[in-house]
Order: sequence, then structure tokens, then C-alpha cells
Amino acid sequence: MIGIYDKNGLGVHEIVYFGLFALQHRGQESAGMAVSDGKNILYHKGMGLVAEVFDDKAMSELKGGKAAIGHVKYTTKSDRMYANAQPLVTKYKKGSMALAQNGRLVNSQSLKRELEDAGIIFQTNLDIEVIANLIARNIDLGLEEALKKMMSRVLGAFALLIMTEDKLIAIRDPHGISPLALGKLEDSYVVAAETCTFDTIGADYIRDVKPGEILIIDDTGLTSVQTPVPLNSALCVFEFVYYARTDSTIDGISVYMARKEAGARLAAEHPVEADMVIGVPDSGTTAAIGYAEASGIPYGEGFIKNRYVGRTFIRPSQHMREQGVRIKLNALRRMVKGKRIVVVDDSIVRGTTSKKIVEMLRLAGAKEVHMRISSPPVRFPCFYGIDIDTSDQLIGFSYDVDEICRIIGADSLGYLGLEGLMKTVEGSGCGFCRGCFNGDYPIDVNVHAQNPEV
Repeated sequence: MIGIYDKNGLGVHEIVYFGLFALQHRGQESAGMAVSDGKNILYHKGMGLVAEVFDDKAMSELKGGKAAIGHVKYTTKSDRMYANAQPLVTKYKKGSMALAQNGRLVNSQSLKRELEDAGIIFQTNLDIEVIANLIARNIDLGLEEALKKMMSRVLGAFALLIMTEDKLIAIRDPHGISPLALGKLEDSYVVAAETCTFDTIGADYIRDVKPGEILIIDDTGLTSVQTPVPLNSALCVFEFVYYARTDSTIDGISVYMARKEAGARLAAEHPVEADMVIGVPDSGTTAAIGYAEASGIPYGEGFIKNRYVGRTFIRPSQHMREQGVRIKLNALRRMVKGKRIVVVDDSIVRGTTSKKIVEMLRLAGAKEVHMRISSPPVRFPCFYGIDIDTSDQLIGFSYDVDEICRIIGADSLGYLGLEGLMKTVEGSGCGFCRGCFNGDYPIDVNVHAQNPEV
């Protein structure tokens, strides 16, 4: 997710286009962009990767904008259709707005039922359609008040970009679960889900958007509105484990340094005699380097990755995930044959990838395969944006470590403890959500029980 408000005569559609490439790791099912020329909002979106959705014709039709927002979607199996691609562009009595969101609301179904009872008709199952309606219902109070009213009603993890004909608005949820950062390109403000986007487009990072903060950007500049927040923030720690790109910084913590430190701590917690350490690309690579340095075992390249295949964990079906693993990675036989291998990965969620990885290394002639995971076992559902709604999808919930080791076919298996993981993000100045590891959620889980479809 990226947005820009132009004050320099920049080609906002091109900036957003390249920014979306930097964010492609966050979702590969759909992509979209909306552009405002100050009077009208034009948009283009579709299913597929950024390069597939935006051809020359689409880009030429989006020229001449004053502001733009773009989005790549991590689609769950229940919402993979064109209507649910973002941004959502809608009209209301004061004009038009385009909306894009990362994360999920946990009370969207109850809010949707309330709005439907009031006569509202919904065209998608997107949370942002609920958000758009909540804003529109209070727009006579003024945009700022309408946004604050909306914020008082919604619960969950969300980073929002909203664009009207003459404004760009960025909002981070009160708990700060979803990351969102503010940057500047010359005199133009840019907002993005990750700081790696700023590097790609040549923007300077300013700061992270604060939990509960509303940023309103227009010709007069930037206005910050702070809404009520809980006592403690709760940034998703899984961002550092897997989701974020390695070259990003979130709330003051380098993703690269956090992952490298996780590997070093993993080596201390689960040592093993071996000939070589390898990482599962890409999110396991940095932890593997940390493990190798701390253990003194040489680091080597054990897999070749097909760069044209998306991330297997965020594919919407089990069959697609299994197929994705087979074509995504290939073991380097000359590197691993006859050796005792420590293979470091970021997490084991469903077990699909890990079992295939061990099989590949065995077939390539590895003498021993010792799996090391740079995070604790994922045992509990995520209600805030990751497509894990029930514990029975999680191998860490149903089996203990020894059983998982047997299931994936490894010679040994070791996970980084939760205490060790939290040491890797010390100094951030914010709190963290660890719900997927320990079941301790920042928002009352009873809310989720009332909204089983979320």
C-alpha cells in the first residue's frame, strides 16, 4: 500500500507503480491504483501481479494526477475475485473517495449487519466498504469529524489510505498492529506500508505513523489528528519474522538486524554439529547468516529460488501452496550432497513448505537435515490480516515439536523461544502483538467469536 500527494509536478501514477513493485511481497493476488486530478478519481485494478495488471494502456489513462494510492492484495481463499481488488472507489454525496487497507477489522460483520439494517447495500466483502459507509454517514460533520467517528466504531488491525478529489488521508489503527510510514519526495508527502518503498522511489523516510493517528495531506500541507489509543501499542511481531521485506525498518527496528539476531539466538538455544548452514530464501536467509556466524558453522547457498514465483505461505489454498513450493525452490545438489545440513527458516505455519524442503534436501543427497526455525511455534489463529482463522490449520497447535520433526522428516527440529524472539525487537519503544504464538491478543477475542466470518 502506497499513497502520494504531489506538490512538485511529479508523475504520481509512475511513482505509485514503482512503489507497488517494492511491496509486491505483501500480496500477489491483485493490484490496483487510483489517481485524482483534483476533480475526478480514475482507477485501474485487476487480478495478478503489478506488471500484469498495469500495461501501457492502463498507465497512460492514469496520467496527470495530483494524488494517487496503490495497493497489492494478500487475498484469502474467500475473497479472491475482481470486486475485492483494491483500491475501492466509491461515490457519496460530497464527491468520491478511493480507499485501500492492510489488515482486517474484527467487528466488520456486526457493523455490516447494522448498516444493512439501515438500508445500505454492499457490493464486496471488503472491510473498507464498511469504513467508507461509516465515513459517508457522518460527512456532514466535516471530513475530520467523520474520520474520528469512524475510528471510534471500528476494531482491529488496519493501515488505511483514503483519497478524495483533493486530499490524501493516512490512518493507523489505535493499537499500531499494522505498520505505516510517512516519507517525503522533494516537497511531496508519501505514505507506505514499508520503508523499503521509499528507497525504491527515492523518497526520504520521516517517521512512522503513530497508532491512532490520522494524517490529512492537501495543498496546505500535512495535518495530524490524534485519536484515543490504548495504554500499550501492539505492533505485529510476525512482520519481523516473515511478512516485511528484509530492508525495511518498522517502528525503529531494522528487519534485517532483527532477523540476524534471531538466527544468532537460535544457534545458542539449539546448537547442533553440522557441516553447513543454509537458509530458506528469502525471509530465512538473514536468520541463517546469523546462525552461521554465531555457531561457527560455514554458511552456504543450498537452494536456488525461482524469482518468478510468489510467496507460498500467502497463497489462498493448500493445493496452490504445495504447487508453489515445488516450483519455487530447487536444492543445490553439489552443495548439500553428503553433508550434515542446518536449514534455517522463519516459521512453520501449516507444515507444507518444511516437509517439501526436507524432501528436496534428502533427494539432493544431504546426509542429515536439521531444521531450525527463527520464531516460536505458531499455535493460535490470527484475526488481524493473516489467513489463519482457526487453530486446526496450524501444525504447531495439533502437534508437539518432536511430532512435527517426524512429520516433516527432519533429523532434528528447534524453534527460537518467545523470549528470544522478543529480544530481537528490543528498543523499538512500542509493544507487540504475539497472539499467534501465545494466544494473548491485544483486542478482546470475544469480539472475534461474535464475528466468525471475519
